[in-house]
Amino acid sequence: MNRKPLANTKVKILDKRQGNSWVWIGLFLALLTIFSLGIASCGAAPAQVTEAATTLPAEISIDQAHELYEEGVFFLDVRSQEEWDDFHAPNSTLIPLDQLESRLDELPDDEQIVVVCRSGNRSQAGRDILLNNDFEQVSSMADGLNAWRSAGYPIQ
Repeated sequence: MNRKPLANTKVKILDKRQGNSWVWIGLFLALLTIFSLGIASCGAAPAQVTEAATTLPAEISIDQAHELYEEGVFFLDVRSQEEWDDFHAPNSTLIPLDQLESRLDELPDDEQIVVVCRSGNRSQAGRDILLNNDFEQVSSMADGLNAWRSAGYPIQ
């Protein structure tokens, strides 16, 4: 009779079991690695949010405002219609401060906004209204449009 020795058979069975356990260990380690990478990336902010997080300071000087004006940043004038008619920065948008909260939908929510007024007080209030309504890139111009005009910056 050609029988295989029993000891050899047991060894082969043990080898098969060890092979299966290495497969399971390998799968476990692969899943653990993938899970760990997933958890680690949950805390990281998306790249576009990080890049867009260049917020403006709460208040900027007239010189800084002029630089932004030259770059085409949205200028919001919160003075009255009469003040606007007297003079204003070209290409700025007039929304008087007392109307601002009801007209927020007229403003770009994905652009930088510089809020201006005559002397700088109302522009701070306007800036705060925008910030409290989820506008993130907002600044007010210190000293107002009187100082802007005195510095020789463009007016209409």
